[in-house]
Amino acid sequence: MAAMPYHHGDLRRAILDAAIESISAHGSAGLSLRELSRRAGVSHAAPIHHFGDKAGVLTALAAEGYELLADALAAAGDEFVEAGVAYVRFAVTYKAHFEVMFRPDAYHPDDPAVVTARNRAREALTAGVHAQTARTGRDARVTGVAAWSLVHGFATLWQTGALPADLGEDVTASAREVAKVLFTP
Repeated sequence: MAAMPYHHGDLRRAILDAAIESISAHGSAGLSLRELSRRAGVSHAAPIHHFGDKAGVLTALAAEGYELLADALAAAGDEFVEAGVAYVRFAVTYKAHFEVMFRPDAYHPDDPAVVTARNRAREALTAGVHAQTARTGRDARVTGVAAWSLVHGFATLWQTGALPADLGEDVTASAREVAKVLFTP
């Protein structure tokens, strides 16, 4: 009787999806390749074959996250407040990616896919900053850091439930109102 070849389909995607599920539930600190194997229904060696180690899995998630963020920012255009809202919406929608992206100590930040994707996201953010500073005359570097701090902080506070309850349940509307306070002339 001939053995049937093992075929999982898209094993790489299955492992990444298992990582997203695990990180969304428990955070990235406790992520293990053994758990990913179990969640994906594959051998313990399968994640190693595709990613090398835990940092390799997180590197792939970071690169994917930066690509998704760049897409979200590009869709928002150069409207500064809407780019900020897109950033917050991305963070809430892609919680696992967001967590990993800003933990470069957990992945390989110099990986070419991460560098390319991060630069693409940075360019999308910069477009909004330049449009804003052209209208306001403010320093682009300081404006960019202020905007990033505001939306990243807001997204983090939203995700942890640390914002006042009376702010409402609509993250998009809430983020828009907060961003308008600082970024509408």
